[in-house]
Amino acid sequence: MYDVSVIVPVYNMAKDGILEYCMLSLVRQTLKSLEIIAVDDASTDDSLEVLRRFEKEYPGRVKVIASPKNQRQGGAKNLGLEVAGGRFITFVDADDWISEELYERMLAVAEQTGADVVGTDMCRVYEQTMTPTQTEECNLDSQVGVMDHEKRKEFLLHPGPLVAKLFAREIFCEPALRFPTEMSYEDNALFVEIAMRLKHFERVPGPNYFYYQHGASTTHHVDLKKVEDRMEAMRIMMRYAKENGALEEFGDVIEFHFANMFYRNTLFTYMQGDIKKKVSFVESMGREMLETFPEFRKNAYYLREVNEYERKLIDLQLASTKKFFVIYRLKRISKFFKDRLKGNGTR
Repeated sequence: MYDVSVIVPVYNMAKDGILEYCMLSLVRQTLKSLEIIAVDDASTDDSLEVLRRFEKEYPGRVKVIASPKNQRQGGAKNLGLEVAGGRFITFVDADDWISEELYERMLAVAEQTGADVVGTDMCRVYEQTMTPTQTEECNLDSQVGVMDHEKRKEFLLHPGPLVAKLFAREIFCEPALRFPTEMSYEDNALFVEIAMRLKHFERVPGPNYFYYQHGASTTHHVDLKKVEDRMEAMRIMMRYAKENGALEEFGDVIEFHFANMFYRNTLFTYMQGDIKKKVSFVESMGREMLETFPEFRKNAYYLREVNEYERKLIDLQLASTKKFFVIYRLKRISKFFKDRLKGNGTR
């Protein structure tokens, strides 16, 4: 058995050496008892060829799985989980990379403390470099230690990204926990269930995870399918929360996450994206939000985290979607011309 299995979902990342840079950061890890499971999700570029080359050059360290059909990141992660042999499991996106000592450091912390989840921080980078930029904290010191009610609540409030964490295999395997397939935001669907399985959390100072910002990144493109996927991810999260007691114990936190992800983020992403906008779609979104949590606008986290400008627009949408469309477009046009005037400056 390996100490750590790292699962890398891959789809069309061969361009500009992106996939190769990611894989190099993994094969150069100082932790030797590491298996790298790269799952090619039916790529249409040369990604599979790049992975096969690494598999040939690093036998016993790199294992390649070629999915016969595209299942999105959730399906690719599930294929990796089926064969992962490590005592601990982690994930890396194929366009990102990590510091070379990260897994050795995370494993040492897990073994020293008995933690079943160890996190680290990330930084955004705009070129292929191992020089960190400004740290983006993924988790908080208040979450560290053996889980009690307050620590678990803090973890639910600020779960941080899946990719910057090392998990004991029991989190995903006892009983089996799998990602929804053929959709985006698959991580968001499971974060409550992961948080409820968690027993002890620790942190490794960072940043150690390099989050690459580039034009081909799937997170930078918005379409109707992604908007609908984010909403579906929150429905999946809610089903688990209801069935397993999380909603009863942490109702205010889960209400806020649902309001924030299903409704607030989705609403403004939809309105800002290059999508043909429909009043009926937004009306339906608002209606489902109120059916799920009728009093969400009184939630303390909502009042604290959502700025007054957005709260007013949300109030308007829930009162009249047609008026919301008119006001939102007028504000966008006004901002456009203000930005143009600022850009021109005065001479």
